[in-house]
Amino acid sequence: MLSDHTPRRVVSLQPSATVILAAVGKLDRVVACTKYCVDVCPQIARFGVAIVHDSWTANTAQIIAANPDLVIAAVPYQETAVSEILKSGARFLGLAPKALQDIYTDIAAISGIVDAAGSGRNVITKMQQDISDVRKRVQHASRPRVFCEEWGKPLIASQPWVAELVEAAGGEFIGPPGQQISADTVASSSPDVIIAAWCGAGDQVPLGRIVRDRDWSKLPAAREGRVFCISDELLNTPAPTLIGGLHALAGAIHPELFPQTDGLTCLAKSLS
Repeated sequence: MLSDHTPRRVVSLQPSATVILAAVGKLDRVVACTKYCVDVCPQIARFGVAIVHDSWTANTAQIIAANPDLVIAAVPYQETAVSEILKSGARFLGLAPKALQDIYTDIAAISGIVDAAGSGRNVITKMQQDISDVRKRVQHASRPRVFCEEWGKPLIASQPWVAELVEAAGGEFIGPPGQQISADTVASSSPDVIIAAWCGAGDQVPLGRIVRDRDWSKLPAAREGRVFCISDELLNTPAPTLIGGLHALAGAIHPELFPQTDGLTCLAKSLS
């Protein structure tokens, strides 16, 4: 029998939290989540959960209607959204991961709260082992320069955890992770591989247009046909789904060592 302090009705305002709950076998605790959670974790639909606003646009009335004993949200927040969550009166767990270590901590925290600490440890160990296995396969390979972006206008480099995954996949990450950067600065670094994983865009990034509009057609990545889109949820969801992103990165950076995977689209195959 569950102890009184273990949450049984969770409102998840962030896909990463929903994915983590699924990974540790506690998806049935979710009573409400966002439409983005359903996109990344479609199995949640079979539980008949309510659909609510996310961490950026949280709504008190929606949260209260779900009668939760825990709300989980994550950056980016608006001050008004945090206020809406707090006004609901439910316990609130706020996440703000930057690096892989933060993500492991979040998995441990969520799994511990829902009485699945052992499953959480297993998930973390599996992620770390998968990353280690990829790192070993590329230890003697060349290290192409890789620019990876999470948004196009303004141009923003992918988050620090993506930079870590690029390094593990045998690449050299270009630019300051998670910060705005100019197209000219990227061009001056002569990237060998360009990857776009725009938040909320799925795999629908106009690769041809961004190369053309940014005058990147003469860069090594464009000349060699190494401009890719990786599905948003594989790199921008700080959860176990990142391992799928790692394999997609490895396929883009070292195709001679890794097969092409689902979620990876090359410029030559994209609709520009």
